[in-house]
Parts: sequence; structure tokens; C-alpha cells
Amino acid sequence: QVHLVESGGGLVQAGGSLRLSCAASGRTFSRYAMGWFRQAPGKEREFVAGINWTGAFTAYADSVKGRFTISRSNAENTVYLQMNSLKPEDTANYYCAASFGAGLSTVLTGEERYDSWGQGTQVTVSS
Repeated sequence: QVHLVESGGGLVQAGGSLRLSCAASGRTFSRYAMGWFRQAPGKEREFVAGINWTGAFTAYADSVKGRFTISRSNAENTVYLQMNSLKPEDTANYYCAASFGAGLSTVLTGEERYDSWGQGTQVTVSS
């Protein structure tokens, strides 16, 4: 498993932007498929975005397509989530997740496929 630490959350007005970061420990970060999930109060955790080992393949939830961008730097052991045009319904605790050995071009969308999770960072969007 890999240790994950998220940062970059905060309070932002609707229409604003935030960039979340997830720093990972370990020397094999480039072999991990990575993902971002979120959980709002009273709701189940949901998939937001995923990325494969190299960053060449990505996937997004329909609710964030065109507004959010996932990327990674294997040299820095970090995955990012750029969030633009934020809406109040994006308010949630955002979690970074990692899955080892999923395959070079694989992007994972199901949380059951991930085996390491960060503690989360809170994003609050005011109207």
C-alpha cells in the first residue's frame, strides 16, 4: 500500500477554482492507478475522476466533465485535481485513492478497486 496525503481544499465562491493535490509515498507511484472521490454529508462516496499509470488516460463523472481535470506527476509522486466553475453541489470531502498493478492503460472508477485512501480534504462552495 501507499500513504496518501491530500491538500488544497478550502472555501470558495461559486464559479471559483481550486486545485487539490495528493502526495504519495513510495518508489512505485508510477505503477498506481489513481482516483479522486468525494462524499457530501448524508450521501454515499462517489467517483469524481480517475487516471492511469502514465496520465494518458482519464475518466470523469458526468457531473464534473468539462469542469474538473485530473493529472499526475510521477516525478513528484503527486496527483492533482483542478476544479473550475465550482458549484455549491460540489461541496464535499474529497478523497484521493490508489490502486497498485491495475494495468498500464487502466482507469478505475469503482471505489472497491482501490486499496489505499487518503484522509480527505474538505471543499466548500458557497452560493
